[in-house]
Amino acid sequence: NSTVGIFGTYTRDLPNTKLYKVAQNDEIKLGKASILTVINDNNIEEFTINILKIFKNDNSKKNILFEVTDDKLLNESGGIVQGMSGSPIIQDGKLVGAVTHVFVNDSSRGYGIAINNMLDMLISLKW
Repeated sequence: NSTVGIFGTYTRDLPNTKLYKVAQNDEIKLGKASILTVINDNNIEEFTINILKIFKNDNSKKNILFEVTDDKLLNESGGIVQGMSGSPIIQDGKLVGAVTHVFVNDSSRGYGIAINNMLDMLISLKW
């Protein structure tokens, strides 16, 4: 396991998986994006979010500040809940990051880590 949540080994192809290009950190922008997560059964769904702020600190696990804007997610779970950490953040058809934290006093807001920070950490690990 790493400090950015990457662990495990792939031993086979993932069936029926949509592939996303990886966004560079400078491609992440304020505004509309989405997260992919599960709130019912094992169904992965896409929910809208709004990226409010981008933090350029490469060592942080809190590079992306966002708010949930999706009515279904807000109505069914109140926003970000335990178990959603690691949910991919998608913007303009590219993987930009993953959910890491929720605001304790406001579950409609959370943080994400930039995907390139995760990948840089993976490269630096000694497997």
